[in-house]
Amino acid sequence: MPNKPPATAPAKRRDAYFDNVKYLAIVLVAVAHSWEPVMDGSRTARALYMVAYTFHMPAFIIVSGYFSRSFDMSAAKVKRLITGVAVPYVVFETAYSLFKRYADDSADPSISLLDPWYLTWFLIALFVWRLTTPLWQSLRHPLPVALVIAMLASFSPTIGDDLDLQRVLQFLPFFVLGLRLRPEHFELVRRREVRMLALPLFAGALAFAYWAAPRMQLGWFYRSNSAQEMGAPWWSGAVMTLALFGCALLLTIGFLAWVPRRRMWFTVLGAGTICGYLLHGFLIKGAGYAGVFDVCDWLAAPAGLVLVSLVAAAAVTLMCTPPVRRVLRPVTEPDMDWAFRRDSARL
Repeated sequence: MPNKPPATAPAKRRDAYFDNVKYLAIVLVAVAHSWEPVMDGSRTARALYMVAYTFHMPAFIIVSGYFSRSFDMSAAKVKRLITGVAVPYVVFETAYSLFKRYADDSADPSISLLDPWYLTWFLIALFVWRLTTPLWQSLRHPLPVALVIAMLASFSPTIGDDLDLQRVLQFLPFFVLGLRLRPEHFELVRRREVRMLALPLFAGALAFAYWAAPRMQLGWFYRSNSAQEMGAPWWSGAVMTLALFGCALLLTIGFLAWVPRRRMWFTVLGAGTICGYLLHGFLIKGAGYAGVFDVCDWLAAPAGLVLVSLVAAAAVTLMCTPPVRRVLRPVTEPDMDWAFRRDSARL
């Protein structure tokens, strides 16, 4: 009787909850970006924008940190970091620079991989954060250390723009927090009482944002500049770093509490969020370069804001679909076996 071939290990099943988290977070990112050209003059839109910006990227970064816990600088992990993060960064930073040059008739013809433009900062930040994962995993109290680094960065204007280090350092605590989380923490977040508490939490956040909208600079949410560069006293950088971290954490908990656990129609799209993230910027910037928001000034009205939101949500949804992911796989998930030693995948 012939020997049976050895059974292959079953593919690891994706967690529907985290795919739902990633899809819903990327929709929030795209919708918030679509509000930027049309929200001037609308206090309500600015308040909604502030609430979304408080937690949408922190939520995405926390989940990225959670799934980076196993990064250990092994050859296989380094290969995946290069092919899944560094290569997409190089490709899309170049693509966005060329897009800006020709679509906007930009006078600056340079392409700099050291100065991320628009969306690509997240990829270089993820590359740096993941490389430092073994360090954070070895520290006794990594989150307080990361918070201190973020506070120091917030009042250090000499850091400069290289690799968008202000954002890398100021968003760092969220990645480190993700590294420290365990499955049981997400179980606690998804309890019914947490969901109920999330409703007044978001209502209070919206009310406060409506009050703060004409009084607060949006630069605090971007974390791309120091306090002094925004015309604020140096100590306010440390205060705002801690305050925004606390607010972002609370709103992220509220967001995570309401994400469905079961498979939904959009669950499959969670695997393609990198495509949605990297592509939707072309749509929004392209509309701006084409003068759509200038010609259609009615988009700043409430009905226009709703339309812009729906278009952005629908567009990023299409960009996350499996066909788009397959088309972009050569640049977002390249194999590149030719560039690595054959035994690197086993090390």
